[in-house]
Amino acid sequence: MGYAIGVDVGGTFTDIVLRAPDGTVRVAKCLSTHDDPVSGVVTGIAQVLGDTDPASVSRVVHATTLATNAVLERKGPRVAFVTTRGFRSLIPLGRYARVEEDRYDLRFTPPVLDVDCFEVDERVSHEGAVLTALDPLSVRRAGAEIAARGITSAAVCLLHSYAFNGHERQVGSILSEYVPSVVLSSEVWPELREYERATTTIMSAFVGPLMASYLSRLRGALLLLGVDAPIHVMESGGGVMSAELAARRAVATIESGPAAGVLAASAFGDAISFDMGGTTAKACVIRGGRPEITHEFHVGGKGSFGGRRAGTGVPVKTPAIDLAEVGAGGGSVAWVDAAGALRVGPHSAGSSPGPACYGLGGSAPTVTDANLLLGYLASASIPLSPSLAGKALDAVALPLGVSRAAAAAAVHEIVSAAMASAVHVVTVQRGIDPRGFVLVAFGGAGPMHAARVAGRFGISTVLVPEHCGVASAVGLLRGALSTDRVLSSLNAPSPEAVFERLALEAAADLEVPLAEAEVSRAVDVRFKGQSHDLTVPWTAGWVEAFYAKYQQVYGIAQRGPVEIVSYRIHLTVPPPPTNLSPPSTDPPTPTPSSTTAAPATTPTGPTQTPPSTSAPTPTTPADATTLAPQDPATPSGPVTPATPSTDPTAPQTRRPPSTGTPTPTTPSATPTRMGPSLGSPAPTAPADATVPASQDPATPRGPATPAAPSASDPPRLGTTREAYFPETGGYVTTPVLTRQTLTTVEGPAIIEDPEATIVVPPGWTATLDPHRTVRLTHA
Repeated sequence: MGYAIGVDVGGTFTDIVLRAPDGTVRVAKCLSTHDDPVSGVVTGIAQVLGDTDPASVSRVVHATTLATNAVLERKGPRVAFVTTRGFRSLIPLGRYARVEEDRYDLRFTPPVLDVDCFEVDERVSHEGAVLTALDPLSVRRAGAEIAARGITSAAVCLLHSYAFNGHERQVGSILSEYVPSVVLSSEVWPELREYERATTTIMSAFVGPLMASYLSRLRGALLLLGVDAPIHVMESGGGVMSAELAARRAVATIESGPAAGVLAASAFGDAISFDMGGTTAKACVIRGGRPEITHEFHVGGKGSFGGRRAGTGVPVKTPAIDLAEVGAGGGSVAWVDAAGALRVGPHSAGSSPGPACYGLGGSAPTVTDANLLLGYLASASIPLSPSLAGKALDAVALPLGVSRAAAAAAVHEIVSAAMASAVHVVTVQRGIDPRGFVLVAFGGAGPMHAARVAGRFGISTVLVPEHCGVASAVGLLRGALSTDRVLSSLNAPSPEAVFERLALEAAADLEVPLAEAEVSRAVDVRFKGQSHDLTVPWTAGWVEAFYAKYQQVYGIAQRGPVEIVSYRIHLTVPPPPTNLSPPSTDPPTPTPSSTTAAPATTPTGPTQTPPSTSAPTPTTPADATTLAPQDPATPSGPVTPATPSTDPTAPQTRRPPSTGTPTPTTPSATPTRMGPSLGSPAPTAPADATVPASQDPATPRGPATPAAPSASDPPRLGTTREAYFPETGGYVTTPVLTRQTLTTVEGPAIIEDPEATIVVPPGWTATLDPHRTVRLTHA
């Protein structure tokens, strides 16, 4: 087994992970190049390879937001929609639904696909019987008109083509004489419900040419670099597919990027994954090491209501990890609206020009600028400028009439609340008590905000795995080569024959013998006379499983005649074994109230072996402080914070110093066995922060009256620096550690990784477990 490379292209950074045959991991992080993503990918791979022979790379796994960005920004080719005569209004009519913020909007305009509609003469029944034979001349007339309009991509979705695809294949063959790219619904997703099947086909036709061109250019660039390895692309459901299949079925990659991070977090059992990057934040519920899978999600709309919530965009019928996403990340821009209220996001500075502190020309205040000013950040993969961050924060501080530090603290609090809404969607809104889960934080900015987000839900444990800043790229290497197939058939005489046919087609897609793959089967079932269905595993007790799931979803214990609507298979080729140690898995005992959560069910997505939960329990370090039992009247937490001194120059901390002073390095690629580096020197505290004349202990403390440190007293590198915490009334001397120097520390504290920073607020305790996972706990 050779080297494997994971590549995750995000809105701000491109993350690269190189795994050696012995399990050693090296990482690199570079700015994304949106004009030409291939350039950033090649730069990162060259960095992480170092002296490694490129020819020794045997696998490249890629997650990309290319398809997502194309949908959101409408940057794709114009698409012609070809359908059965009489159904050209299918797309303009659509299915209209409103989410909360649009409910009372009199000027509400639902998302509509802008396509050119064409009709052909044909008709097939829902049972597959030909009612009207296809007229080839009508297809040629449509093809000539499509070519005359300069349209280069066509989506063909004929009525009931899932039951009989002969007409669609004929239409596709004829149209290919006029249009370079033709996509058939019977090949993309042959499932009933015409509108959803049509939108899925249109989306595939929209992003397919872009994905094919990108993957072709990436393949050529890697060959020039000396990497001649197969390229696999992460699909929305958490598996990976070949680049060739991704080009043909590009719609399956729309949620490629977010899926990779969830896979990395799935090794922790019952968990909520929290991924905050430079542009967005994502949350997903994981039960028993398996993320929730949905077979329909919505893209291109607004709001963060989870992928399966109608009214939040255009429906796409393909398996995807069910997560919620908000426009809140390190690059999210802070601004003051017309009413004088501070807002953060959803617009992001991205990688160009980036946050102001990057010194690349950006001037708008961002979350990263605020975190730098608060003392949470000291360095990134590029040098950061506190003075530029402070100047940018003036754009919101001056209109609000507060200091820079107060504005920065408000930005941090607002963006944390925005990200908490994503967790709320995937838990509370679905009847799940989040207190029964651990929060797994990753992404370049996630560990900085994780404790604040967890605190809003009463989650007492936050886990930050090693390489948290590039966790999505790490998750890519856990993905197995896989694909999904579905077929709607209301009166299939032999379910086994349908499953066998789907499995053979899936094996052909992956170009592997069926005997070498694992196949999981599921069926969509509904009560006769009802319209909607639920997915259950195909077992001898599938009817009882449907009754149980129906009660779980709808709260009604109903029985009666049922029927199978669709058949599904998920085919997986197990990945090669690795030498990576399993992470610590020790979720908290669910609280009594969590028993109201819906019971876990067997998902119909990727078939994965649940991770072992027998990892050793972290032992208490010999030098850890043992706390005496607290009186019930005393506020919970490891220690009760002392009242800040009224002397702003006096130290305001009781924390032990770090256990060592690591030598600062700034590697472009960091192997795990070298130990993390501290990074560049910490910035001095902002000199313009407001210093109150006095602070009475009874006076409420908040961001408006921070106690500022003296700019003339630079913090000791690798030991302490001044950081802002509302609980302490402002800036406080805070210990700065790395995983290499961490055993146990009580907040406030800061733990720095080469790719991310972990903030430990007051009342939280951070420990390092045997697998180098940082565990934050709150009493």
